[in-house]
Amino acid sequence: MASVLSALPAAGSFSLRLSGGGRFGSAAWAGVDGELDALGRLRERVRAALTDAGFPSDSRPYQPHLTVTYRGDGAVRAALAGHASPPWTVDDFVLVESNDGDYRPLRSWPV
Repeated sequence: MASVLSALPAAGSFSLRLSGGGRFGSAAWAGVDGELDALGRLRERVRAALTDAGFPSDSRPYQPHLTVTYRGDGAVRAALAGHASPPWTVDDFVLVESNDGDYRPLRSWPV
């Protein structure tokens, strides 16, 4: 996987921010706003390269978000509903390993 991602040419940084929120089942999430076209292009470049290399692809519609909690907490969802963070610049993307709720960055690449 790392060799496939290393072959992707950088397309340039872009800006995002967290905005609003909601839930998927019991998970509370923060929405993402900003240069969503650039984020979608990055996602598609990564997805296409990995699919072409034989990795499975998720067929669900792409919904950029940040999962905040997997507990059904109404207070968290209420706080997220009106939240708007300052923007930040996306300079890289990271391959992350997930194991029983532990997340470990493995490697990053420039966007």
